[in-house]
Amino acid sequence: MKKALLVVSFGTSYHDTCEKNIVACERDLAASCPDRVLFRAFTSGMIIRKLKQRDNLHIDTPLEALQELAEQGYQDVAIQSLHIINGDEYEKIAREVQTLRPLFKRLVIGAPLLNSHEDYLHLMQALSRQMPQVAADERVVFMGHGASHHAFAAYACLDHMMAAHRFPARVGAVESYPEIDLLIDDLRHEGVKAVHLMPLMLVAGDHAINDMASDDDDSWKTQFERVGIAATPWLQGLGENADVRAMFVQHLHQALAQRMEVAA
Repeated sequence: MKKALLVVSFGTSYHDTCEKNIVACERDLAASCPDRVLFRAFTSGMIIRKLKQRDNLHIDTPLEALQELAEQGYQDVAIQSLHIINGDEYEKIAREVQTLRPLFKRLVIGAPLLNSHEDYLHLMQALSRQMPQVAADERVVFMGHGASHHAFAAYACLDHMMAAHRFPARVGAVESYPEIDLLIDDLRHEGVKAVHLMPLMLVAGDHAINDMASDDDDSWKTQFERVGIAATPWLQGLGENADVRAMFVQHLHQALAQRMEVAA
């Protein structure tokens, strides 16, 4: 039976960032199951269109990829999401998997990065290995994407667990809670003098470059500096972290270990 591995991410239009993060994850996932042929899909229609128009590069959506795999005779397909939370993007993948399940003898999907209590603890350990050494009056501030989906609570949960474990970092979100002004206010009252800004995203893309690290008036870097807190940005996606990649590999194999699902 032909076996495939489909790795699904939001995507990026930056080729070097793709190589350092998405390709790195794909490589580790593929190495962990050498009996499967590797395929790629992006969930961002905007990025897919941009790559097609700018580079004449075609990337499948998850739905397109699964339809093509069925046409090519793949009957055992494992999907691994490279998303951070169980939000809209991940739920869309899960819905499409359900609609196409009858086309396959086996179709499983691995969970995103933050899916269980243990995942939060493992992620904190992984992040500690990429963080710089910080003084007592310094912190690392991670920038999450945020979401309108209720799964945005994952960012606040991680932030709370960091505090509970006396971990020298905080988590904010660009598009939801915790907002950056709350973090700035908290850290200023704690007497923090300097922060290191890092993306809590698979790739260091537009949000990291513009909303976090730029000199724009509303960037996180500028907002910290405006209140007298020195800010040093680090443009490193989570895909560059070997321990984060190992978490995705673990999620893939947890899905593969489940009882074989046979289409009705």
